[in-house]
Amino acid sequence: MSNAANFDDLQSRLDQLAERFQDLDDEDGVALPELVTDAFVSRHTRFKSLDELFAASGFKVETQEDFAALPEKEWDQFIRSVSGFDSWQTLLGAAGEEWAKRKLGL
Repeated sequence: MSNAANFDDLQSRLDQLAERFQDLDDEDGVALPELVTDAFVSRHTRFKSLDELFAASGFKVETQEDFAALPEKEWDQFIRSVSGFDSWQTLLGAAGEEWAKRKLGL
């Protein structure tokens, strides 16, 4: 393959990546189950799904309001006890990185 063909291929891939990045930037928000997928939960905890994680927590988490009302210190303590993450925010950050990579096709 010639250098020009290699360059064209690279330019095409960079253009696709830039387009995906723009699509990612245009997202208003990400639903929690899309961010913290069952696959992510399975890899990082002893649970198979986000629903199973919530159920095991001892907290009532059935609505967005329930989730927002979780006591932060106790929730973080639970997350530390069932995962390798220090806090819910750390877990969300890792899940966000994976989500972004999926969206960007990396």
